[in-house]
Amino acid sequence: MPQIDKKREVSLERAEELKGRIDDYLKVKDTIPKGLELEGQYNSSKNNIIKVLKGNEENWKDYKWQLSNRISDVETLGKIIDLTPEEIKQIEEVGKKYRWAISPYYASLMDNNNKYDPIRMLSIPLGIELSDNIGDNDPMAEEFTNPAGSITRRYPDRLIINVTNECAMYCRHCQRRRNIGNEDHHKTTDIIQESIDYIRENQEIRDVLITGGDPLTLPDDRLEWILKELKNIPHVEYIRIGTRTPVTMPQRITDKLVNMLKKYHPIYVNTHFNHPKEISRESKEACEKLANAGIPLGNQAVLLNGINNDKYIMRALNQELLKIRVRPYYIFHAKHVMGTTHFNTSVDDGIEIMEYLRGYTSGMAIPTYIVNAPKGQGKTPILPQYLLSRGKDFIMIRTWEGKVIKYENHPTKDIKDIY
Repeated sequence: MPQIDKKREVSLERAEELKGRIDDYLKVKDTIPKGLELEGQYNSSKNNIIKVLKGNEENWKDYKWQLSNRISDVETLGKIIDLTPEEIKQIEEVGKKYRWAISPYYASLMDNNNKYDPIRMLSIPLGIELSDNIGDNDPMAEEFTNPAGSITRRYPDRLIINVTNECAMYCRHCQRRRNIGNEDHHKTTDIIQESIDYIRENQEIRDVLITGGDPLTLPDDRLEWILKELKNIPHVEYIRIGTRTPVTMPQRITDKLVNMLKKYHPIYVNTHFNHPKEISRESKEACEKLANAGIPLGNQAVLLNGINNDKYIMRALNQELLKIRVRPYYIFHAKHVMGTTHFNTSVDDGIEIMEYLRGYTSGMAIPTYIVNAPKGQGKTPILPQYLLSRGKDFIMIRTWEGKVIKYENHPTKDIKDIY
């Protein structure tokens, strides 16, 4: 009995030690705005936007209304949030070079009283976009990794088909802003067919990602034609869709769309939440519809200065994502895109976040931090250093708590010598 009590005593001491390691997050977590806790504020803003746009509740639920009523002029935006004369001037000037548009839904997530609100920063142009002379229009060299149609190919067994330049909202950090132009246009049937034919003729391609713009701005029948064509290629094992509509226009995730998508399993959806404020009741419902149809969901966040380059915000984001059945997949280091480099951070910010996540939240809430090597040379994972050194038959490792431990590292034996 005394021995059991001693073990329990040690266990309780360790539990208290672990409890102390989370105190810093517990002190700040309630100060991080989370969309699921802001429904009252969102509803108030939604009602105002409906009034401004002369719509109704049924319109709001219709993604086609959302898409055709994107806010893209200062006069309308000024009726939704307060803008200073300087902000108005900047938006108008930037709009002459870089297109902008915000879905009514996404606009309802904005905080009218905070110019540093992440939703505003992600969607409203800033004058600094015009003074950026260090970025690259095509940092991934997609124009030089395009063997046919609208394909981007950077890896041996997988590739991208870009099917449109249209999005529900044009993010200010977009890596493909060079493609946005002044008008929405989907890729022609001939271009997409050329892309599909290329895949059919190259049997090593087993994984196809459909992206854009946002492929879910395509009509259901157009998207289904692409999926059906790809599914009929024997060596294509699965299809992925990269979309931000669950974040910026969740009304797009209709029962009809979901029922169509699930005919083409295995199909995966990767979306793009950057801040826990983007996770609202409506985006939660959209993600759950997809998950209930057996479609696995992953999230690809981008590390953005002033938005989420904070270990507590990123932890909250990843934990909120798991609550809506979205698995954190990647944190991308922001590319040096012309007009967006004010969002760039140091790689050290990303390493600090990864260091903080490991051990302090569940493994499911830890994505891979990725730096895209310039000019389309591929994704490079960046991790804190846990392997410190090695000897003949051991390695020295550092645990998530910073403890340095000697770990035996015996050579692998030939299995035939064992049995």
